[in-house]
Amino acid sequence: MANFQPDDRTPILVGCGQIVQKEKDVEKAKSPMHLMADAARLAAADTGLGDRLWSAVDNITVVRFITDSPDSGRLPFGKYPNAPKTLGNLIGANASKNCYGPTGGNTPQYLVNHTAEMIAEGQTDVALVAGSECFATMMRALGQGKMLPWHDEPGGERIDIGHERAGVTEVEKRHKLQYPVNIYPMFENAIRGSRKRTVREHQLAIGRLMAPFTEVAAKHPQAWFPIVRTPEEIATPADDNRYIGFPYTKYMNAIMQVDQAAAVVMMSVGKARELGVPEAKWVYLHGCADANDIWFPSERVNFHSSPAIRMMGQKAFAMAGWKISDIDHIDLYSCFPSAVQIGRDELGIAEDDPRPLTVTGGLPYFGGAGNNYVMHSIATIMDKLRAKPGSKGLCTSNGWYVTKHGLGLYSTEPVKGPWKREKPSSYQADIDNQPHPQVDETPNGAAKIETYTVLNGRDGAEFGIVFGRLDATGTRFVAHTPNDKATLTDMMKREQLGRSGTVKSAADGSVNIFTPA
Repeated sequence: MANFQPDDRTPILVGCGQIVQKEKDVEKAKSPMHLMADAARLAAADTGLGDRLWSAVDNITVVRFITDSPDSGRLPFGKYPNAPKTLGNLIGANASKNCYGPTGGNTPQYLVNHTAEMIAEGQTDVALVAGSECFATMMRALGQGKMLPWHDEPGGERIDIGHERAGVTEVEKRHKLQYPVNIYPMFENAIRGSRKRTVREHQLAIGRLMAPFTEVAAKHPQAWFPIVRTPEEIATPADDNRYIGFPYTKYMNAIMQVDQAAAVVMMSVGKARELGVPEAKWVYLHGCADANDIWFPSERVNFHSSPAIRMMGQKAFAMAGWKISDIDHIDLYSCFPSAVQIGRDELGIAEDDPRPLTVTGGLPYFGGAGNNYVMHSIATIMDKLRAKPGSKGLCTSNGWYVTKHGLGLYSTEPVKGPWKREKPSSYQADIDNQPHPQVDETPNGAAKIETYTVLNGRDGAEFGIVFGRLDATGTRFVAHTPNDKATLTDMMKREQLGRSGTVKSAADGSVNIFTPA
């Protein structure tokens, strides 16, 4: 460690733990809460304190379960009214603050940033931040018609951090844009258009982007799919790699049916000294930021960039006093290749940069543990930083549809001076107030496709979705296409970006229909 002695209120991460469960027997598999407790115990052991940590914990913060996220009402078990209190009971910790995060893949980094601020301001001394998903076991049990005893009502007060807000408008929802597998391929086709590539050229570029992720996953002990794949294998449709949302094949999609848990322990420098946590365990959050893009996808400036990630990067790097070239370990949020590319470009990482863009292997290969994937990123970055003291790590997170973003910059080198970040509210208005297209929810007339996708089932193409612009006004709209086989096949064979046609609003208020010329 450096000789510099940081301020006592400086927030640090001092323990991490992560675990994967691949038990096939649903009766023997652990619940997400018990798996999370195991990850928490690993994090406690990592601090060197073990169970002695629990009497010092005053804040337990849990990442929201998928079962508590919007549109999860159909899931018949797995809801915990006060998840942090239940976790505390399992591990023997009685925290005065029991906090629960919002929906979104950005949540783990958001919660680490939020908790660091609480520590710096003296509102918390020792915090456990944890999350878990056992969606693989849940779906297996539902397929077998079994109900698992995943519930607990411990009572007590739960503090909700952030807020829940629908990620799409009602019109977007009617057009099935609430499903990430439907909308992220639309971002991808927009990216392809911005790079002026053919579909096949871009498919291979995606393969080259994601193949190194599989190599990292193959070496990670908690990865769900530790399998190396070639760029061609990822990019080429096949019986076991069919199209999902064109142009994405199966191997390009986040996989949520995993059983994984991860946790980190955070505290103030002063408390770490008092408890005797070895300085070799300390990891500092040098820079952090949170920002949202214009909330609803149909209102975005375009579909191939993220002003929020750009702004967030500027704020976090300014706070740390670092440059992107300083970073040794990177984990870019990777639910789909479009998220990786947008994050890479907005942070100023060159397309041919030799540094790996993931430390875990990413959501398609390491596993997309619901809202909690990024907790694994942070834990893995902690391990890498400790193994190479003085190195620097970057972690990004993404929620909803390239909507909500968090970023953290980490190192074992101490933060100099008081820890203080710029309040996200101070720069969010600049993002929200950007000029952006108006949306016509009931469009009629001549129009052109701005971006698109074709959704595929096991038997082939099922329906198409487009974002387009009306020729007469330039306003944006969302629509489906006719779902006849000829139209859908043509949309996957011929370039559709900029294609002309006509759009008609639905008389019954269901979906608008764009018919290509």
